[in-house]
Amino acid sequence: MTDFVGWLPMPEGGEHEAMLTADYNAQMIEHIARFGRIRDRSIFVGEPDDIVPDAFGPGLPSIRDWTRQHYDFAGYITGIDPAGSGPARPAGPPTAIAAVGGSGVGTDLLLKVAEAFPIARKQIGDLRMIAVAGPRIDPARLPGHDGLEARGYVPDLHRRLAAADVAIVQGGLTTTMELVAARRPFLYFPLANHFEQQRHVTHRLDRHRAGRRMDYRQTDPDQLAAAIVEEIARPADYLPVGSDGAARAAAMIAELL
Repeated sequence: MTDFVGWLPMPEGGEHEAMLTADYNAQMIEHIARFGRIRDRSIFVGEPDDIVPDAFGPGLPSIRDWTRQHYDFAGYITGIDPAGSGPARPAGPPTAIAAVGGSGVGTDLLLKVAEAFPIARKQIGDLRMIAVAGPRIDPARLPGHDGLEARGYVPDLHRRLAAADVAIVQGGLTTTMELVAARRPFLYFPLANHFEQQRHVTHRLDRHRAGRRMDYRQTDPDQLAAAIVEEIARPADYLPVGSDGAARAAAMIAELL
C-alpha cells in the first residue's frame, strides 16, 4: 500500500539528482515487470487523479498511466468521517492550531508561528492558539503570549484539528488530508527540497482546491499573521473526500485471504 508513486527530482538537485531519481524509478519498474508475482495486490491510497502527471524520467512511462496499470485504488483513508460538513466548531473564541509533526524539523516554523500569533491577535482580539511541539521540540522554547498554549502532546490531535477555526501545519499528507476531510481552513508549509511534500502532496491538495500553500523562507511573521486572519474567515470549498476508503481497502485485502 502506498499514497504516492515515483521519486521526483527537485530543481536544486540539478542534473545529478534527476539522474538518480530516474535510475531508481527505472529499477523499480523493471523489478515489477520481472517479478510481478511477489505482489498479490498493490493498493494506492487515493484516486487516479491524485497521482502527479509527471513521467518517471526521460524515456520512462507516465507515473499516472503506469500506476493505473499496476495498482488498485482504494480512495483516501482518514480517521475523520467526512460525511456532511465535518465536526461542528465548539462555542467560544476562535482557535488556531499549529502542529509540525513528530520530528524536530518544524522547530523554526513553530517559532515563527508563535511570533506571528500576537500580531494576528491584534486583529482578532479573542484569538487562541494551541501550538503542538511534538516529542522532539521542547514547548518551553516557545515564547509566552496571552492566548498561546504550548503543548508537547495532544491526544486525538486529528479531532482537535477537525474542530479548529484555522490550522498551520507542514506539508505532510496525513495531516493536510485530515483537514481537507474535515473541511477546515489551513496554511501549509511544505519542507524545502522534500519532493513528496513539494510535488505529490501539493498536487493532491491542488486537486482538492484545499489549503493555502506557504513558503517558509518567503514568509515573515507579519505576512503569516495576515494569512491566519484571512484564512480563518474563508469558507472551505474543497472537493469532498470519500468516506469509504478503509472499507474499499479492506475488501481488496480480504479477497486475498
